[in-house]
Amino acid sequence: MPALAAHHGGTGLMSDSTQLILAALLGIAVIVVLITVAKLHPFLSLTLGSLTVGAAAGMSMSRTVESFSAGVGTTVAGVGMLIALGAMFGKLLADSGGADQIVDTIIGKSSDRMLPWAMAGIGALIGLPMFFEIGLVLLMPVIFLVARRSGKSLIGLGIPALAGLSAMHGFVPPHPGPLVAVDALGADLGLTLGLGVLVAIPTIIVAGPLFARVAPRWVDVPTPHLFDADEQVHTGKRPSFALTLATVLLPVVLMLAKTVADIVEAEGVLRSTLDFVGTPLVALLISVLVAMFTLGRAGGMEWDRIMDTLGASLGPIAGIVFIVGAGGGFKQTLVDTGIADVVAEWVEGSNFSVFVVAWLVAVLIRLATGSATVATVTASGIMAPLAGDLSSPEVSLLVLAIGAGSLFFSHVNDAGFWLVKEYFGMTVGQTIKTWSIMETVLSVSGLIVVLLLGLVV
Repeated sequence: MPALAAHHGGTGLMSDSTQLILAALLGIAVIVVLITVAKLHPFLSLTLGSLTVGAAAGMSMSRTVESFSAGVGTTVAGVGMLIALGAMFGKLLADSGGADQIVDTIIGKSSDRMLPWAMAGIGALIGLPMFFEIGLVLLMPVIFLVARRSGKSLIGLGIPALAGLSAMHGFVPPHPGPLVAVDALGADLGLTLGLGVLVAIPTIIVAGPLFARVAPRWVDVPTPHLFDADEQVHTGKRPSFALTLATVLLPVVLMLAKTVADIVEAEGVLRSTLDFVGTPLVALLISVLVAMFTLGRAGGMEWDRIMDTLGASLGPIAGIVFIVGAGGGFKQTLVDTGIADVVAEWVEGSNFSVFVVAWLVAVLIRLATGSATVATVTASGIMAPLAGDLSSPEVSLLVLAIGAGSLFFSHVNDAGFWLVKEYFGMTVGQTIKTWSIMETVLSVSGLIVVLLLGLVV
């Protein structure tokens, strides 16, 4: 298991190192205070935090602006297109009735005893192509409907679904958090995706169906009648379950193709083809084009409506793209001032695994800001110099350790906390006993699986 190694080449003087460490802490403090106290938008907070870091580190303001702008440009170029294509794909899945088809098929084939496991599977499948907030909005009517029809505990069915959804958000590209960490650390996306699914499965089981056996004893709330109309039978045309499932898995299979080519050492035309279709941008572009027919047309959507769906998907993710971009700018400022190198040097000699340190950094920023994405981009910037000493699988595990830390203990400064609280009709205390603890179990068990994988890769 890789431990932290010494990094030289940054500033050698202790006074300079201390100044850089204080600059990093001041920048992070500015971001935290602006987001949590001043309620300033994270994009502006990250921008001001980056300028603060540069000024406090002694870098000229023009150089700081150049560094921040370069980071924003690189990140948006690498990640922004993928987020946009992912949003289009998710919107097509929802509007075509494909998501409903997956849900109805899985629920229809599940016994009462297997319902929590089925709900975890639905959460993971819905979460694979969709952003967390969109997936949550889609899942809530399903959770309420199944809870009413089965007579089972709302918490006992809701927790597994939320665990599946949240794990995908934290561990599996093309979600914004894992994507930006992959970009910042130079990880192999296909390998990270494969290992991310490998980490997500056991963590979903522990934080979902297993934790759901305990949580209903602590909190028992009635099922709200928020989506009663959704119990009416949907009579519109839908894509088939097999076609929908194949379409959802298509981007995953394509992105894994490049990794498979590396493993089997393919050559010639086969290698160049797998490399091309396995490129994240191409894989998602192909998936969106295929989904227009396998989900859109197969779901009875007219061509104009498909185009409207694709157009409508982009507005809501503009904020995410710019937050992620500003996070990339903050990361680049940390790197260019030499702070990231100093942090790696500063923790030299501690016998901590690099994965544990990455997890702890992400946990602290997550607790302070409430944002999994801000936690991921900031932790990735701080840990970036360490990635150079790691093998490709270890860099992917570093991404997943940061992802695990970014999920830790969602509480009152996280928008997801309030979404869950209001949908389930719980008090703040009840939400902490269920949602917050589930997120913590997800985070800790994710780190444990990463550490175990670190022993064998």
